[in-house]
Amino acid sequence: MKMVQAQKIDSFHDYAIVDATIPVPGDGEVLIRVAACGMGYVDALVAQGGYQMKPPLPFTPGQETGGIVEALGPNVTGLHIGDRVMASTFGGGLAQFAAVPSTAVFPIPDTMSFRQAAIFRINYLTAIHALIDRAAIQAGEKLLVFGSAGGVGLAAVQIAAILGAEVVAVASSEEKRGLALSRGAGCAIDTDAEGWRDRLKLVTGGKGPDVILDPVCGPLFESAFRSLAWRGRHLVVGFAGGPFPSLPVNLPLMKGAALIGVDVRQFLLYEEERARNHIETLLGWVSNGKLDPVVGRRFPVAEFREAMEFALTGQALGKSVIEFFE
Repeated sequence: MKMVQAQKIDSFHDYAIVDATIPVPGDGEVLIRVAACGMGYVDALVAQGGYQMKPPLPFTPGQETGGIVEALGPNVTGLHIGDRVMASTFGGGLAQFAAVPSTAVFPIPDTMSFRQAAIFRINYLTAIHALIDRAAIQAGEKLLVFGSAGGVGLAAVQIAAILGAEVVAVASSEEKRGLALSRGAGCAIDTDAEGWRDRLKLVTGGKGPDVILDPVCGPLFESAFRSLAWRGRHLVVGFAGGPFPSLPVNLPLMKGAALIGVDVRQFLLYEEERARNHIETLLGWVSNGKLDPVVGRRFPVAEFREAMEFALTGQALGKSVIEFFE
């Protein structure tokens, strides 16, 4: 089989398409014939060695895949050869075949494409965990979403709309704001710092948002927190905006507000059953037409470097995919 691999991860140019032996699924593993592999900001960061957890070498990027069950290892139940599935691992997805634990494999609805499966689990699980478990968001509350055209942000816009929240999307371009509006946001504002709090106050009826979902944590971080309504919750999801911002500790007291971390990796580690229940809920919404996962730019596998570079630009609308076959 063909796979993308690097012996060191100082640069995307360390990676090449190489020949490898098709893996044999071990105890509790499933062999997936990969149709598509997601490539988002975190995927590219891991591939470049810039993530907080360094992958083992040699390394094959790609955490999320959509494809077909090719073979089953011993003691695998509930799955069958030929099933259409989504799967996830910490790397290994950019290969024609991938052996993954059966616990990380989910059958997908007939209405879901392999491309959608490859951009789904991390972003949509992060968003539902953030909104339900961490923010306890309620119908009618106002949610401000930074990076609202990115993978997690767009997932949050869609899920919040299903939950009955009123979504204010924040994005840097008209195209990005238009995408968020088309997927459930009630209104959208830009990221120009001059007068930003006044524009936010206007679209939230003078109250400010009840919840902020923030995968950016950029220059507007403190301004956004200062704009929270009483008992507001600011969800820290990621740092795509650059250096870690700081916050004066008197502000949570004055607002009766909370700064809340959202880490889907540890959520999967410590609350596996709840995470699986959320995934089943999300797939149910896909199956009944409530949720239509947004696929970003599509790249053939020969352009994997371009896909990784693009993922770090901040220009993506949704999460990109690298395709092996339809």
